[in-house]
Amino acid sequence: MQRSTLRIDPRFRTPAPRAFDLDADVVDRRLTDPAAERRALVTGLLATPATIAPKYFYDAIGCALFCKICNLPEYYPTRTEARIFDREREAIVAAIGTGKQLIDLGAGDCAKAAMWLPWLQPSTYVAVDIAVDALEQALPKLALAYPEIDIRGVLVDFTRGLDLDLDVADGPTTFFYPGSSIGNFTPADALEFLNGITRHCAADGGLLIGVDTKKDPARLRAAYDDAAGVTAAFNRNVLVHVNRLLGTRFRPDGFKHVALYNEALSRVEMHLEAIDAQTVTIDGIGRIFRAGERIHTESSYKYAPAEFVAMLQRAGFANVRVWQDDARDFAVCYATTHSAG
Repeated sequence: MQRSTLRIDPRFRTPAPRAFDLDADVVDRRLTDPAAERRALVTGLLATPATIAPKYFYDAIGCALFCKICNLPEYYPTRTEARIFDREREAIVAAIGTGKQLIDLGAGDCAKAAMWLPWLQPSTYVAVDIAVDALEQALPKLALAYPEIDIRGVLVDFTRGLDLDLDVADGPTTFFYPGSSIGNFTPADALEFLNGITRHCAADGGLLIGVDTKKDPARLRAAYDDAAGVTAAFNRNVLVHVNRLLGTRFRPDGFKHVALYNEALSRVEMHLEAIDAQTVTIDGIGRIFRAGERIHTESSYKYAPAEFVAMLQRAGFANVRVWQDDARDFAVCYATTHSAG
C-alpha cells in the first residue's frame, strides 16, 4: 500500500509561513486553499464513480492503523526495503557519498532517515512532510542526537508540486523517498514529480528511492487485504474522517473493503463498496450510493525495475543503480544527475 505519511490538516488550516519553537526549525510552506480542498473532496464524492484522495486516510486513527499495517505479515514492502537497506548499506553509501545535504520526502517520524544519518553524515538534514505533529516530535530528538547536523523541517503538500527553492541550498544534495510512495502518483504525475527533484539536484546530487515491483496478483491483493482486517478498518476510517470534515453522515459499516489488482494499469486499487443503498447529504446535495457502488480511495502503481529506471531517465537522471532482495519483491534505486565514470 505505498502509503506515505502525508496527512491533511483536519480543519483545512492554511497558516502563514512560520517557524515553530523547537530545537530544529519547522517552516510551514503549505499553500493549500481550504475552500479549494473542500470543493475537490466534495466533487470527488459526487462524481461517478466517486473518489476520495488517499491523503484523507491519515487522521490520528488512520496513522495508528497504518503503523499496524506496516507490521502485518502480508504487508511485505516495509520490511523488505529495510532488509535491502541493511544488506546494501555500504554500497549505497559508496554510491551517494557523504557530507551532502539530505532532503527526506514524506519524512513522517524521520525514523528511516535517522538510520542513515551516521552513515551519510549530511551537512544538513531537511525533513519534508505535510504532517506537523510528526515533525514536531521527531526533529528535536534528532537535533539533540546530531548537534553537528543542521536539522530543519518543512511543511509542504508535495503532491501539489515540489517547490523547495527556499529550503534546498546550493551544492550537492541527496533526496530520500523510501517506502514506494511514488506508486501513489499516476505514472504521468510521478514523472512530473521526479522532474521536480531533478531540478533541485546539483551536479553531484541524486535520489535514493524505494519502488514496489510487479508480482503475483494474489500476493499484491493480500498485502492490501490482510486476514486480520486492519487494512479494511484503515479504508473504512476514511469515511469517519470525511464525516468530520464535511459534516456528512456516511455509515462506514455500510461499506465493505475491496482490494484488487488492475493488471491493465499495473496498479492495486482500494475501494469501499456499498453493502446496501444509503443516501448521504454532501454539501446540501443528496447522493445515493446504491448497493455494489464503489468509492475509489487509493491506487498503488507497481513497476518492473527496468520500467522505473526508464522513468527516472526520462526525468533527467543520467545514471541509475538498483538493489533488490533475493525474491525481487522490492527495488531500491539511486539515481544521479551525472553520468557514471
